[in-house]
Amino acid sequence: MTAVSRPPTEPGSAPTGTADTAARAADVRRVTLPDAARMRALRLEMLADAPLAFLETLAEAAARPHAEYTARVASVASGRHTAQFVADPGADRPGGPAGRLLGHAGGTVSADEPGLTVVYAVYVTPARRGTGLLAALIEGVAAWSRECGRPELMLEVVIGNDRAYRAYRRLGFVDTGVRVPHPRIPALRELQMRRPA
Repeated sequence: MTAVSRPPTEPGSAPTGTADTAARAADVRRVTLPDAARMRALRLEMLADAPLAFLETLAEAAARPHAEYTARVASVASGRHTAQFVADPGADRPGGPAGRLLGHAGGTVSADEPGLTVVYAVYVTPARRGTGLLAALIEGVAAWSRECGRPELMLEVVIGNDRAYRAYRRLGFVDTGVRVPHPRIPALRELQMRRPA
């Protein structure tokens, strides 16, 4: 699975069932075309905070023109193949600059398993980790996956990233025992985790 970004080095860690708390702090929703500039800012934050977790470098992302971000957002804002969800605090909520996106999670269909959604590019901004946003973002992907007739989720975690591993276990993901090479760094390996959508 080298065509998708990986979960972050340090995702938000929240026990299952805290999505209601996160919902009060931010709305988790599918990304829309007007989010393009905010998505670019979040992507740059993601890469600066967790450089090993995603499939490009901060320099590569920063060099990408705004029109390319707009096209990317347009391609995931609707449809059943790929979707991205964001945690949006809204302009009237406390906890950061108005309009700043607080987290992201994507999902895409698996080429090999039609009933599987691959979860990718999971990120929660450091100040909001442990608040339930991780659970809410994963549930956004899971609900979309169920609507698309895909009853299972899979993600990959860098081996040794114990914080991410524990966070995903709390959300119901189970280590499958499958190990795969990291798509960019040959010295690293990733483990696969799955759970029902």
